[in-house]
Amino acid sequence: MSDELNPADSSNAVATPAQVPLHAETHHSSLTTNQPAVPGGSRELLKLAAPLIVSQSFMTVQVVVDTVLLSRHDPLEMAASFPAVMWYWQFFGVLSVTAGYTSTFVAQYTGAGRSHRVGPAVWQGIHFAIVAGLLFMAVAPLAPWLISLGGHAADIQPMEATYLRCLAFAGLPMLVMTAVNGFFSGRGHTWTVLGIEAFGTGVNVILACLLIFGRGGFPEMGIEGAGWATVIGSWASALLAIGLMLRHRYREEFGTASGWKPERELFRRLMKFGGPAGMQVFLDVLVFNLFLQLVGRLGEAALGATTLTFRLNMIAFLPMMGLGQAIAILVGQRLGENRPDLAEKSVYTGLRWSFGCMCFVAVAYVSVPTLLVAPFRPDNPAELEKFAVIAAVVPTLLIFVAFYTLTDAVNVSFAFALRGAGDTKYVTALTFSLAWPLMVIPTALIVYFGGNVYLCWVFATLHITAMSVCFWFRFRSGKWKSMRVIEQVPTEPAIV
Repeated sequence: MSDELNPADSSNAVATPAQVPLHAETHHSSLTTNQPAVPGGSRELLKLAAPLIVSQSFMTVQVVVDTVLLSRHDPLEMAASFPAVMWYWQFFGVLSVTAGYTSTFVAQYTGAGRSHRVGPAVWQGIHFAIVAGLLFMAVAPLAPWLISLGGHAADIQPMEATYLRCLAFAGLPMLVMTAVNGFFSGRGHTWTVLGIEAFGTGVNVILACLLIFGRGGFPEMGIEGAGWATVIGSWASALLAIGLMLRHRYREEFGTASGWKPERELFRRLMKFGGPAGMQVFLDVLVFNLFLQLVGRLGEAALGATTLTFRLNMIAFLPMMGLGQAIAILVGQRLGENRPDLAEKSVYTGLRWSFGCMCFVAVAYVSVPTLLVAPFRPDNPAELEKFAVIAAVVPTLLIFVAFYTLTDAVNVSFAFALRGAGDTKYVTALTFSLAWPLMVIPTALIVYFGGNVYLCWVFATLHITAMSVCFWFRFRSGKWKSMRVIEQVPTEPAIV
C-alpha cells in the first residue's frame, strides 16, 4: 500500500483535544495574548515562525560575520569562501534536509495526537545523521580535487580547498543537531530551536574573531580559522540539542530515550519522503554551484561580485526560510488532524507575510546598494583597488536579485507547504527539469562565447521565476491535501 494514502477529505471535521497542535504550549512569544490564535491566521503563524526566523537570522549573522571578517583580512579569502561553501552544501544539503525531515513526521504525529511515536521518528533521523556524517568526512581528502574542477585562479584554489576541508568535519554535528531540532520544531517549540542555534552561533562568531586574526593568544589562521570556528560551534549546538531532548519529561511523554532502536519501516518512510526533499536541495545547490563555477571563469571581478551578491541575498533569504519552516510545520500538523482547509489557509497567510517582507528587501537592494556593500570594504589600503572592481559590478546584480526575491517568496511558501505534506518527489523533479535548460546550459554558452556576467544573471532570474509559477500550479491542484507521511491508524467500526 502506498504511503501517500487518500483518506476522505475531512474539511469540516473538528479536532479533538488530543489533536490540538502542541505549539500552543510555547509561552515565550511576544505575540501571545489572552485571546486564542485564530487557526490559519497571522498570529498562529507568526507565533510559530518568529523564533525560526530569528534562528535563521543567526545563521545569516554567522555568514555575514565570516564574510566581513575574511574581507577585512584578505578579499581573496572572502571570494574563496563562497565557492567552498557551495561545494560543502552540494553534498551536505541533501543529507541535512533528509535528517531534518523528522520535523514533518513529528508535526503529523503531533497533529494526530500520537506523541508516543515522536521519539522513535526523531531517532531514525539521528541514526541517519551519524552514518551520513561519518561518510561526509570523506570530502576532506577530496577537497583539492573538487576545488580544481572550478578552474579558478591558482592563488584562490588553496584557500577554497582549506575552507572546504575544515567544513567537512562540521557535517556530523550539524546533521545530528538538525535531526534533533525536528523534535522541537515539529511540535511547535521553536524557541528551543532558537536557543540551540543562538548558542552555536555565538561560539562560532567569538572563535572566528579570535582565529582569523590571531587574537587572544591564538595563531593567525585566516580562512582556516573561520572553518574550525564553524566546526566547534556546530558541536556546541549538537551537544546542547541532545541534552535538551533527553530531559526526563520528554523521555516519559515522547519516548526520546526508549525509542532509540532502529525501526525498518519508519526509517524507510523517512528515506522515502525525506530523501527526495534532500535531493531537491542537492540539485538546487548543484545548479547554483555550477553557475558560480562558470561565472568564475569570466574573471576574479565576476566571481567576487557574484559571491558578494549571493551573500547579500542570503541576508534576506535565510530568515524567510524560517517562515517557510513554520508553514511546513502547520501543514504537517493540520494534515495530521485531517484539516487540509486550515493547512491551506496557513499557507496563504504565510505567502502574504513573505511577499510583503521581500518587497521591503527588494527596495533596499535597488535604492541603497552602495550602503549594503560598504561593510565588506577591506581595511588594507592595498586591497581597496581589487575590492573597488568587485563593488562596481554588485549594484547591477542586485537589480536582478531584487526582482527574483519577490518570486522567491512564492517559492518558499509553496515549496515548504508541499514538503510539509509529503509531496517531495514533485519538488525534486521540478528542480531537475527546469534548472538545466533555463540556467545552467545558457550560462555555459554565455561563458563559452565570451559573454558577460550580467547576461548570466538574466537566466538565473528566469529560472527562479519559472520555479515559482510551477510551485503555485502544483499547490493549486490540491493533490497534497490527501498525502500523509505517517502510518494511518485503522478506524474501529462503530458499535450499533
